[in-house]
Amino acid sequence: MRVELSDEARRLVALFEDEAGVTVRDCVVDEDHEQVVYMVKRGQMADAIGPGGQTVTSVEEAIGRDVKLVEAAETAEDFVANALAPAAVYNVTVSENGDTVAYVEVAQADRGAAIGSDGRNIDAARKLAKRHFDIDDIELT
Repeated sequence: MRVELSDEARRLVALFEDEAGVTVRDCVVDEDHEQVVYMVKRGQMADAIGPGGQTVTSVEEAIGRDVKLVEAAETAEDFVANALAPAAVYNVTVSENGDTVAYVEVAQADRGAAIGSDGRNIDAARKLAKRHFDIDDIELT
């Protein structure tokens, strides 16, 4: 699936790639939550974060917004689990009954981490899952 990026998103991708030395597969500028969500190539998450979170901190200071990183994955189930990190995801089931919905099993103690402050984590996961795997919704169980 081909993703169209705005001029601002392309600029932010270039900035992050230069800073981290990783490949960014997608970028969502989330105005509602004042964050930028970068989807990085599978296997490059540690480099994207940097030692002690140094790369993320540097980019956050440069753009004046929070940064969330999501690691790309081959399957929709793995991707949804990655997108809801740092929550521990036990299981993801994708159901196609009219709409395509990912049902995500997380521990009660991790529901807050999966949802994020004001829904920022689950909103970002929903946007990226729709763009890359045509998932209409993500529901926590």
